[in-house]
Amino acid sequence: MNPHFGQPRLIILDRDGVLNENRPDYVLRPEDWIPIPGSLEAVARLQAHGHTVVVATNQSAVGRGLLAPSALETVHARMRALLESVGGSAVDVYICPHGPSDGCDCRKPAPGLYRRILAEHPHTLERVDVIGDARRDLVPAWTLGLSAHLVRSGLGRLAENELSDNERHRTTVHNSLADYALRVTEPL
Repeated sequence: MNPHFGQPRLIILDRDGVLNENRPDYVLRPEDWIPIPGSLEAVARLQAHGHTVVVATNQSAVGRGLLAPSALETVHARMRALLESVGGSAVDVYICPHGPSDGCDCRKPAPGLYRRILAEHPHTLERVDVIGDARRDLVPAWTLGLSAHLVRSGLGRLAENELSDNERHRTTVHNSLADYALRVTEPL
């Protein structure tokens, strides 16, 4: 039997590369936010099985002045509308607006954003899954003792090759968010 099946979980998703296609530049407009096939349906499936899904994303375009916070919210409004169109519910989105050299504790791979999520969505640590397509998404999971999951979408195939043996041992790899959702919601 699947050890995750039937247990309500807190699932923390990276945005770019997990939910939507990565871009060589920033997602600055709602039409730039293009979902990865099956990703929104996966979120809806997870929610239908009682899991809480939130998004944690670095958005340095805000700190760099390339994207106003209100414009970022219109991008997320599109994401939520598309999610609702496939039967899902709105998700909370936690952002770090800082750049890499700002020295904040919320920019991944720092764990500050994840600590905030855990404070606002209390779950036992064994029931928290972190899903990302880059090593920086997984470092906070390893640091805080959360379950780390790498998806091969987005930058995930590259990230998989960069993991140390110890990091591979501490990470479950999935082809996509849809594959993860099937694993968590189906008995084996």
